[in-house]
Order: sequence, then structure tokens, then C-alpha cells
Amino acid sequence: MDGRVDRGIVLSAALLLLFGLVMVYSASAPFSLRHYGTDTHLLVKQLIAALLGIGLLVLFSYIDYHRLQQLDDILLLGAFGLTFLTVLPLHGISDGRWLHIASFAIQPTEVLKLALIIYLAATITRKRDSMRSFVDGVLPFVLILVVIAAVTMNQPDFGMTLIFATLTAIMLFIGGARAVHLLGVGIASIPFIFLAVRIAPYRMARVLSFLNPQDYSTSSGYQTIQSLVAIGSGGLIGRGLGASRAKLFYLPQAQSDFIFSVTAEELGLIGAIILIVLYVAFVWRAFVVARYAPDRFGRLLAFGIGFAIAFQVLLNLGVATGLLPVTGLTLPFISNGGSSLLITLSMVGILLNISKQGGN
Repeated sequence: MDGRVDRGIVLSAALLLLFGLVMVYSASAPFSLRHYGTDTHLLVKQLIAALLGIGLLVLFSYIDYHRLQQLDDILLLGAFGLTFLTVLPLHGISDGRWLHIASFAIQPTEVLKLALIIYLAATITRKRDSMRSFVDGVLPFVLILVVIAAVTMNQPDFGMTLIFATLTAIMLFIGGARAVHLLGVGIASIPFIFLAVRIAPYRMARVLSFLNPQDYSTSSGYQTIQSLVAIGSGGLIGRGLGASRAKLFYLPQAQSDFIFSVTAEELGLIGAIILIVLYVAFVWRAFVVARYAPDRFGRLLAFGIGFAIAFQVLLNLGVATGLLPVTGLTLPFISNGGSSLLITLSMVGILLNISKQGGN
């Protein structure tokens, strides 16, 4: 271990975190004032999560990432167990996607996301010689994914299920699985995806409103239309920080799922491009860390982290700009949400640890 961390990761993550804190305050102030009597309520909670997340970042940057390889099964089972609790009728504890412990709310699927990345990286490394086989290489991962999807679709959380499925497929491919096997699994899953959308009225409504939001402007298409109005009204330089109109209860979830819309409205195209450039810089450095990782597990782990964050960003931006149906996914580093921020900063810490042991 040469003791050097990737400065690009540190700088881009720090700027994204600061950007996010500023935008959380701006986007959440009206909501906080109305519901909590102070415009800083959600900002304070996000600051607490940021401080705890920085602590986890430092911790993971010092803990040898190979220890995670030894605990991959336990981490996955533990994270899945927490996620399973959310679908049980536990009054006062489980609430759809959330677990309530004292005054804290935890979103276990965020923990499961990191645990799945660790498990995939570790298991693919162990199965290196059998990854070309469908039965020994691909099928066990598919079965695990089906079990996870059965729970996350029950929450319901189609967006995170999509991240889990895509992440698994990409990591299997990078790990040596045959493309024809993965393509076959993807084709076989299409009827089940269609059924999952068809039997859930709210999912069907989201798809229909995505195809023609104007016809659903007062129902399922309302969020998309308001998001596009906010983004379009920002123009080149924006209305100015704090001057968003959409966050004045025109745009639901302005501080979380649609915080990019508020960002584009207040900071304009220039601010939106700066944010996207920061993401590109972070993901690029994550892939550089993966390239120069000292072993196969480190390469897969760094790649999985970089891809998971990049894919979630693309999904969130796609929803905000009307290119994808509403998924309910947060924007990493930026959206209000303690669980998301804690896990994202933990991922940064793991990347830094891998970079210290690599040759970049």
C-alpha cells in the first residue's frame, strides 16, 4: 500500500457533497418551513448524515477492502434481512421502503445496493473459472436476484430493482460471463417485467403518462410536466439560487427525486452542466481506480461502485427530463436522504482504499 489516495475522487466527491448541501437547503426550505416551522429542518438532517457519512468514508478508506471480500455473504444476508423487514406488517417500524428506528428512518435497499456490489465482486472473483458456464456461473446470481427482486418489487421499488438487475448483468459480463447467457436471461425476463407493470395500476399509469404526459397532466403526468416547466424556465443562467418557483409546492419531491429540476431552474443550463461534469469526473476516476486496482476483486468492486452511481444518476436525470418514467430514485450526493448519502460516501471511502493499494 503506497498510501496515496485518488485526488480526483476526493475533489469531485467533495464538490458534489457541497453542491448537494446547498441545493438541499434551497429546494427544501419551503417544505421545512411549512411542516416543521423552520426552513433549515431538512438541511440539518442532511448535515448530520453528511458528517456521519464522512466518518464512514474515512473508516472505509483505512480498512483494507479485502476484509469486505471475507464478509460478502454476511453483508448480503444482513442487508437483505433489513430489506425484508420493510414488507412485513410491523406497526411503527416498517413503512414501505423505510424502517423507523427511534427518530431515524433507514432505507435498507441503499445498504443492499452496496452489499450486492461487494457480493458480486467477491463471488465472481471466486468463480473465475466457472463464469463461462450458465449453470455454475450465471444461474446462481440470477436466482439470488429473483429473491431480492421479489422483496423490492413488494415495497414497491421498481427503480432500485432495475439498478440491481442492471448492475448484476454488467458485473457478470465484466467478470467473464457469456453475453449469450445474459441476453437469454434478459429476454426470458421480459414477460415478467410486463406483468409487474400491468398488474400494478400506479406503474401502468406512470408508463402511460410517460408516453403522453399531457393527457395525464393532473394525475400521474403532473410531476413530469412540472419538472420540465422548472427546467425550461431556468434558461441559460437560471432564476438565481433560492428563486425557484417549482419548489413552492408545484413540484412534489422537489428536495429529493426532482432536485435536479430545481437545480436547473435556479442555476440554469450552466449550473446543470457543471453538476453533470462533476459526475463525469467522479465516475471517470472511479473507473481509473478500477483499472489500476491490484487484484480482480478490487477491479470489480471499484467498477461496480462507479457503475452503480453513474447508472442511478442517468436514471434520475432521465426522469427529471421526461426521457424515462418516474422511478422514485434519488440523485446521489445531491438529493435529500440520509441513507443514500451515507452509502454513497461509504462507497467513496472504499474507492479511496482501493486507490491507495493500486498503481494509479
